[in-house]
Amino acid sequence: MLTAALAQGSWQWFSTYIGVTLLALIFSFYRLPTWIPGLGSTYMRNLAAYSLVVGLCVAITLAPALQRWAWLFPMPGTRSGCPDIGRYEAIRAEAALANLAGRESAAVAHAQEVQAHVAVADCLSATTTLWLPVYGAGAAVLVGLGAWSRPSSGEERSGRGQPKSPS
Repeated sequence: MLTAALAQGSWQWFSTYIGVTLLALIFSFYRLPTWIPGLGSTYMRNLAAYSLVVGLCVAITLAPALQRWAWLFPMPGTRSGCPDIGRYEAIRAEAALANLAGRESAAVAHAQEVQAHVAVADCLSATTTLWLPVYGAGAAVLVGLGAWSRPSSGEERSGRGQPKSPS
């Protein structure tokens, strides 16, 4: 809930801080248990939970960057409507201020700029929210595969899952 509340405005980069902090805690203090064969094993449940939590932290960390950098969020057509929404809101701001007598053109231009910025930010935030679970799930799959492929504490992954015998 906290990261959702911080997803917009001047606090949005704080969600990156939260995500990085949680990742540091997870990587520093959590260790997967000894590998046990079988899909229903404790190891597989721990691996799934570990991967999903890391994926969530990655998504929290990336959310503000996804809103700003098109190269990190390359889904075609998803961001293209946001500038149009900004232009529309600028026109609406001008229309809302049109009935004020003796209005100053600089004030109208500023109001238009502010309204356009808010509309574009809201659009990018909504678009990012739609795609953020994909980034989190992708990170979870990569982390899960990476953790599963690495033997823990000197074990090898043979078909039987037996630990290495000392030589």
